[in-house]
Amino acid sequence: MSFKVLQPGLLSLIQDLGRFGQHDIGLTTGGPLDSEAFLWANRILHNTPNACAIEVSFGGLQLLAQTDSYFCVTGANLALTVNGVNKALWASHKVVTGDEIKLGYSSHGCRSYFGVAGGFNINPSFGSSATVMREKVGGLNGAKLATNDSLPCAKTAQLLRQALSETDWPLYGQQSADTVLHLLPGYQHHLFDAATRARFFNSQYTVTDRSDRMGMRLEGPAVPCPSKQMLSEGICLGAVQVPADGQPIVLLNDRQTIGGYPKIGAVMARDTARLAQLRPGDTLHFETVDLYQAQTINTLAQLKFDAASLLHLKD
Repeated sequence: MSFKVLQPGLLSLIQDLGRFGQHDIGLTTGGPLDSEAFLWANRILHNTPNACAIEVSFGGLQLLAQTDSYFCVTGANLALTVNGVNKALWASHKVVTGDEIKLGYSSHGCRSYFGVAGGFNINPSFGSSATVMREKVGGLNGAKLATNDSLPCAKTAQLLRQALSETDWPLYGQQSADTVLHLLPGYQHHLFDAATRARFFNSQYTVTDRSDRMGMRLEGPAVPCPSKQMLSEGICLGAVQVPADGQPIVLLNDRQTIGGYPKIGAVMARDTARLAQLRPGDTLHFETVDLYQAQTINTLAQLKFDAASLLHLKD
C-alpha cells in the first residue's frame, strides 16, 4: 500500500514538523518551510499535525496510487489533476489503485504540500522523518524523492472530505502587496549603528536565485557591521545574519546549527513561512517588533487557524 513516484519534480522531500533536540550533535531542524500550509494539509485530511507529507518545490510531482486513499495539496498555486481531470487545491480527494496524480508548476508561491490520509509511513531518524539532504537524514535515505520511489501509507476506505474556503487561502508573492517580515532585534542589534538600522528597516530587499532551504539570500542596500570577528554560536530559525558583503541572509529550516556572522535580529517563524513562498525577484521589507507584539501576532494567527471552519464535500 503506497504511492509510486512517476516524476519527482524539481525538489520533493518527505517532511514532518521537524527534528528537535538534536543540535548538540550537529543536526538541524528540517521540517516544512511553510508550516502553515503543511498543517492545513494534515488538518483537511484529519491527520495528526506531525503526519509525514511531501514538500514540493515549484511543482512537477507525479504519483501513481497503489492503494485506495485520500490526498490533499496545499500551498503554492498550481494545476492539480487526477487522471487528467482538474482538482481543487486545499481540498481532500479520493483516489483508488491505478490513479495518476499530477502537480503542475507553480504560478504564485514556491512550496506545495502533498499529504495523504494517515500520513506516509516513513521510519524516523533521530526522532523525525524530516529530510535534510546536507546531513543525509530523514525521508528515504536522506535524499530527495526520485523516480520509482515507493512511499508507504495506510489504506483508507472512507473519509469525510473537507476543503478550506478559497477566501481563506493565503496569498503568495505577487498576489499580495510587498511582503513584510516582522523581526525581533537580537542582542547583537546594537553592533549596527543607528543610520544602518534605519536604512535596513526603511529599504526594500529582493529575493535572489541563490536561496535554498538553508537560507534566503537577499539583495538590497548593504547592512555593514563594524564587528567582523565573532565567536560561533547557536543559530535560531529566522536569524538575519550579515556576511562581509552586507547583504542579509534569513536562515531557514536547514540552516547550520552554529555560525559567527553578526545578526541584526530574527524573523518570526510565522513570517519565515511567507518568506519561503517568495520567488527570485520578489520583494520584501523588514519591520521591527518587540516580544509582546510577536506573541500577539502569533496568538491571533493561531486563533484564526483554530476557528476556521472547513467545508464538507461529497464524494
